[in-house]
Amino acid sequence: MKMKNKARLICQVSAAAALVLAGNAMADEAFSSDSKWMTGDWGGERTKLIEQGIDIKMDYVGEVGGNLHGGFNDDKTARYADQFGLGTALDLEKLFGWDNTQAKIQLTNRNGENISNDRIGDPRAGTLSSSQEVFGRGHMVRLTQLWIQHQFLDNKLDVKAGYFGEGEDFNTFPCEFQNLAFCGSQVGNWATNIWYNWPVSQAAIRVKYNINDELYAQIGAYNQNTSQLEHGNGFKLSGSGTNGTVLPVELVWSPKVNSLPGEYRVGYYKSTAPADDVLEDDNGQNAATTGNPYRVHDSKHGYWFVAQQQLTSHNGDASRGLNIAANATFHDKDTNFIDNYQSLMFVYKGPFDARPKDDVGIGFARIHVNDDVKKNAELTNAANGVSEYENPLFSPIRETEYNYEINYGFHVTNWLTVRPNLQYVTHPGGVDEVDNALVAGLKIQSVF
Repeated sequence: MKMKNKARLICQVSAAAALVLAGNAMADEAFSSDSKWMTGDWGGERTKLIEQGIDIKMDYVGEVGGNLHGGFNDDKTARYADQFGLGTALDLEKLFGWDNTQAKIQLTNRNGENISNDRIGDPRAGTLSSSQEVFGRGHMVRLTQLWIQHQFLDNKLDVKAGYFGEGEDFNTFPCEFQNLAFCGSQVGNWATNIWYNWPVSQAAIRVKYNINDELYAQIGAYNQNTSQLEHGNGFKLSGSGTNGTVLPVELVWSPKVNSLPGEYRVGYYKSTAPADDVLEDDNGQNAATTGNPYRVHDSKHGYWFVAQQQLTSHNGDASRGLNIAANATFHDKDTNFIDNYQSLMFVYKGPFDARPKDDVGIGFARIHVNDDVKKNAELTNAANGVSEYENPLFSPIRETEYNYEINYGFHVTNWLTVRPNLQYVTHPGGVDEVDNALVAGLKIQSVF
């Protein structure tokens, strides 16, 4: 056989094999370990929908937390919290011919209970972080995303508008841990009552400009409305109850260091809503002593730093290797309960050749309560004539809480990760009188 005919035959066989493999991939059955989804590819229909511009999203996160030792209440128990998600990402260029336009709608439903607030922490103070990050914002269905996004000027300018949270675009961070101090946008955890993370949405607009391939700047405006948090308001789209506007701005740099990816963020936020002072009245005196209302400020602010960098690859495989990440946020000392927070995390992806998609992580976090909050509690106790911690009227004195977590993520299938973990909480709630706590956790992440 001539070489040209051999080459043609090889190409034909290769093409046929590729088509067979593609057909098999499209036809992944439910519960197949190779499928991206637990429910499979629906006989290929799911892939067809994606090709047409409709990507259906279904996922589940479940978290167990059990107090093994210490804490405020050392009676051992375990709590379970979870979240279901259902949404659709739309490519409007494929669907309607609208160039460079995308949209998304997402619903979430949270349920369950938290181990932190009454077992790990003193119920009068709770904890600063949470050993089950998925807990919170009510047992209800929420409209978490409803937005449209368009790129202008050869994709340099990107505008997104609709209903979504700040942490979706600003101060973003992955969630490869179970403790809240290492999971997701941290500003929302410590900027008291103004910055709402997932699953709460707000009327918003975000404008991003790509300066070059590695650098972009963005600014946003988010309706600040505390009524969005109320039970039954998960689908509220009106502006009634608006308190002000949260205005974040951020610069994001995504370099390659030794050919390995990194991301570095620096940002600032300002809230235009009135905010109560944590200590003083209008006369500059201690409100807990005078009994006068706390001073009202016309705004509050803060800033943040985020760094993520892959440090190594594993035998030349860039999908495996050691990653480091650090977070820091700083907040208005006049009005914010937490004035600063820092964390450091290490994640090794693909630690074993036999399990190249597993990961192991370790994290350290420090959460510091504003000194004026501590002083206000001391004055409140003095005004109430209580000094003993055991007195039910005593307001616990809160200073600094430290959180630690070590975990191992078992990549069971392409659609299921199971992440057992151990957490250690020093001074839960920042209260020295509460014993340090050891928490056993288990996080389950699945894509349907």
